[in-house]
Amino acid sequence: MDALSLQNTSSQAEVLEKKNPHTVLMSDELANAAKLLAEPARAAMLLMLMGDRAIPAGELAFAANVSPQTASEHLARLTEAGFVTAYRQGRHRYYELANEDVAYAVESLLVLSSASNAEPCLKAEVPALGGLEHARTCYAHLAGWLGVAITEALQSEGHLSLAAGRAFTVTDRGRAWFKQRGITVPRSSGVADPKLARQCLDWTERRPHLAGTLGVTMYKRFSELGWIVRSRKSRAVRVTLEGRKALSKYLHIVVG
Repeated sequence: MDALSLQNTSSQAEVLEKKNPHTVLMSDELANAAKLLAEPARAAMLLMLMGDRAIPAGELAFAANVSPQTASEHLARLTEAGFVTAYRQGRHRYYELANEDVAYAVESLLVLSSASNAEPCLKAEVPALGGLEHARTCYAHLAGWLGVAITEALQSEGHLSLAAGRAFTVTDRGRAWFKQRGITVPRSSGVADPKLARQCLDWTERRPHLAGTLGVTMYKRFSELGWIVRSRKSRAVRVTLEGRKALSKYLHIVVG
């Protein structure tokens, strides 16, 4: 081995020795998480659980097109990794996402994977009613065209404003508007809190919809008011006749 090769080898060894152990640990954890999500069956199960409701193992196995035994193995790995939680009710074992952070990570990966095909500036057509692209749940808040349309209308009406850290600021006018709809927004110290109102980049629309505590509360309240109805078989959300009237009246949104 010549002198230059020895010098390069020595330099590489020195870099490895000085490498931050925390960086090594983070790299390993990121790689392990990526491996878990890279398996199609596990990815299919996580997508099924994006609707913020517990689903029995049998349904998850059917959705992933695997045997119950194979599904149990996949679910065990997801549970061990902290992606899902499980509980038993009667003869069935039910699974759900561990928390909203997992849903946010899945939605973010979907955005990244579709980035090469996205043309947000040219996208003007409203997706077909009843489909996931039109309206769906993103864990426990509204997503799809409807979720983005509501979020942008809230900004246009002066109820929300964009803030740093992928957050929204709720204005005084916005607090009053939400209160009129039966949604109480706590007053903050003046600093936008992403836990309260977060910009969640929409997978299909490529624009942010409202997430965080306010997004979850708004979805629940709109459901209570009968403006939207969730599908029993998927994450799709349907806008009722009452909801169409309300969205047109209060946010000037026309739902076809």
